[in-house]
Amino acid sequence: MEAVLTEELDEEEQLVRRHRKEKKELQAKIQGMKNAVPKNDKKRRKQLTEDVAKLEAEMEQKHKEELEQLKLTSKESKIDSVAVNISNLVLENQPFRISKAQKRRDKKAALEKEREERIAEAEIESLTGARHVESEKLAQILATRQLEIKQIPSDGHCMYRAIEDQLKEQDCSLTVAALRCQTADYMQSHMEDFLPFLTNANTGDMYTSEEFRKYCDDIINTAAWGGQLELRALSHILRTPIEIIQADSPPLVVGEEYPKNPLILVYMRHAYGLGEHYNSVKRLVNTASENCS
Repeated sequence: MEAVLTEELDEEEQLVRRHRKEKKELQAKIQGMKNAVPKNDKKRRKQLTEDVAKLEAEMEQKHKEELEQLKLTSKESKIDSVAVNISNLVLENQPFRISKAQKRRDKKAALEKEREERIAEAEIESLTGARHVESEKLAQILATRQLEIKQIPSDGHCMYRAIEDQLKEQDCSLTVAALRCQTADYMQSHMEDFLPFLTNANTGDMYTSEEFRKYCDDIINTAAWGGQLELRALSHILRTPIEIIQADSPPLVVGEEYPKNPLILVYMRHAYGLGEHYNSVKRLVNTASENCS
């Protein structure tokens, strides 16, 4: 700031000095003009007076304008200097700003860290949680029968897909759609056997005929989960027993009256986040025998 003021004073002083010099030069010029005109030549002397006045007025105006211009320039310079100082002060007092790119990188890193933490938690839970415990128990139960779990997708059709898979072992090619359709038809034609076991979740009352009809329609037209009632219907349709193996309960067999080898399903309470799930089974692979062969 002091440097600006010093520079300003120097410029003004230089201008004043130049103006003095120009005035002296003009006076010398005027004196020369006067000497060139005879004193008795009134006409030329009158013209000389007018010319001198004009020259002095022009110089006065010129000096005035230059001085005003200098002051204006100096004022603008002061404003610019103050603005720069204020800007620097603001920047110094402002906190460090993080760029948008850095924010995106930080957000991505945070999400990745969160994902890794969830994976780690899931791995710990899978080793110590109910799902792992249930799977271990089922594996032991099935191993005693030379069986192991055959995974079935959890898409709402798992029970029907497990039945479909078991039927393939008996060279029966009924599809999930066919099994659903036959199940609904059987339940509708034997409503008195199934209706007492179905209640309205909101009222607790037994299903009305209309509600039962909709229940059967959903079996055909949606991915509604199947349960014990549907298994009972399927055992009658297929005239085959169906055995359901569970981790914490004895095996449940529906359709015991039919003298055939049962279809075997595995019922899991903790397989997926949504809860209950059915898998199929297959013959246990003897790893040791395979390696020897």
